[in-house]
Amino acid sequence: MNEITIYHHTLNLGNRDWTLWASDKGLIRLSFGREEKLPEGAWLKTFAPLHRYQEHQAVFAQLGITRELENYFAGVPVSFKDIPLDIWGTPFQQEVWKGLATIPHGEVITYRELAGRIGRSQAMRAVGTANGQNPLPVILPCHRVIGTNGTLTGYRGGLKLKQELLALEGILHVGEAGHERFAF
Repeated sequence: MNEITIYHHTLNLGNRDWTLWASDKGLIRLSFGREEKLPEGAWLKTFAPLHRYQEHQAVFAQLGITRELENYFAGVPVSFKDIPLDIWGTPFQQEVWKGLATIPHGEVITYRELAGRIGRSQAMRAVGTANGQNPLPVILPCHRVIGTNGTLTGYRGGLKLKQELLALEGILHVGEAGHERFAF
């Protein structure tokens, strides 16, 4: 197996540090806040057991993600569809994450609706779990998925960040009475 170079660069957007991670094929991860500075652990060992890190700001400018994220956090509607992605996950996770990409800017759907969109209408909890493991928040907009009761539910970065991201998109009607755990 060949060694993979994993490029990274940290930006401050929305008063938070967001670290971009990419392979030679595209963006692989976006980490933020209290998450790890280096994406170690089972995820990396599974998909890139031989790797080296390299800080490389230009890679992300070339991918177009730096400009798009700056626009997004400035409140400009953005579609990340032209950003090359190298999504690492199980086939089911990838299915869910690709389903996230179909949720338009400024709209929300429920976990039930997301499960239906990907043809897995009975797999709401599994969809919720995969949603919570999304390696590319904002780009694959897991923050746009809410509970069937219309409240904020389950977000790796916390409900406050989820609410802030939705507010950037003009979504202010989602109830705050949600819980950190999923309500499908």
